[in-house]
Amino acid sequence: MEELISTLTKEGKHPTIFGSITASGHERVVHYYDKFTGLKAIVAIHSTVLGPSLGGARMWNYTSEEEALVDVLRLSKGMTYKSAITGLDLGGGKAVIIGDAKKIKTEALLRSYGRFIETLKGIYITAADVNTDMRDMEYISKETQYVVGLPTLQGGSGDPSLVTAYGTYLGIKAATKKVYGNDSLCGKKVGVEGVGKVGASLVGHLCKEGAEVYAADISQKNLAEVTKKHPVKVVQPGEIYDLAIDIYAPCALGATINDGTIERLNCQIIGGAANNQLEDEIRHSSMLRERNIVYIPDFLISAGGVINVYTELWGEYSKELAYQRTEDIYKISLEVLKIAEEEYISTHEAAKKLAEQRIDSIQNAHLS
Repeated sequence: MEELISTLTKEGKHPTIFGSITASGHERVVHYYDKFTGLKAIVAIHSTVLGPSLGGARMWNYTSEEEALVDVLRLSKGMTYKSAITGLDLGGGKAVIIGDAKKIKTEALLRSYGRFIETLKGIYITAADVNTDMRDMEYISKETQYVVGLPTLQGGSGDPSLVTAYGTYLGIKAATKKVYGNDSLCGKKVGVEGVGKVGASLVGHLCKEGAEVYAADISQKNLAEVTKKHPVKVVQPGEIYDLAIDIYAPCALGATINDGTIERLNCQIIGGAANNQLEDEIRHSSMLRERNIVYIPDFLISAGGVINVYTELWGEYSKELAYQRTEDIYKISLEVLKIAEEEYISTHEAAKKLAEQRIDSIQNAHLS
């Protein structure tokens, strides 16, 4: 097999690519190409201070390689904060595989990706993400030991979406307690954007508690499945930002909280499972604070998935332990809200502060 592995470091001279990597503080970014399977992948390792970096492999038909790089840099940095704030001994990493999953995904390509991951010798551990699943992890595991999210029959943790949704539900309840004085969702109007695996499971929790749920998705199949199971009201994509609701739950792709949507939002709480919800973290978190919209940062509220695979990583998987650890999202969310209020900062800044304090303390301990 002929392959090209180019490791991008901070010493590089490319003004755009290397500049963005340096600015984001990444430890290593690796590009990989395999001409026999057509695999084009990028792995970004943001931090290994707390432990090996871990994050899913996203397969997406990016419009350009630059877009793929930007995505993997943002996602991997988010994983660092996600693990740090929830007390996991993991760093942050992510992988993107460039191409249309319907056209390029084969066993050969996935196994080639697995061989690539093996060359990194454990500094990055891969898992499932958008357009990859447990079956794909099985193929990858034939070539590398550095993979989690395997089926339960193989001793793995199975589908992480249920735990991710549970953590998201708890984060929403914490925000509800802050805004309304109690965490009951009965009668609350919630707009869920994206009802794939995580979004649909979240809808189940919300409906069970008596919330009035509005659902939007570009997939008619997803909408048909969720309306078959739960009494939700369907709205068109884009309309959800204009609804008079209590809670907006973004559970699709990122950057839905931006200049164009914030002014349209008519809600008091934002809490959803999507990654990188803020198009501009500093600007848009500040805008939400100015509008008195309580936002539970995405890297905190969606941490159930990484907590789930973490439980698999360090020993025999325990579903009970995974859910028990995920319940910490509720109290951490309340702590973030308290810090933000006391220090007059956005909740995004407060959550980053908590995560960075833990990273810095461990790094200083290593240096002493």
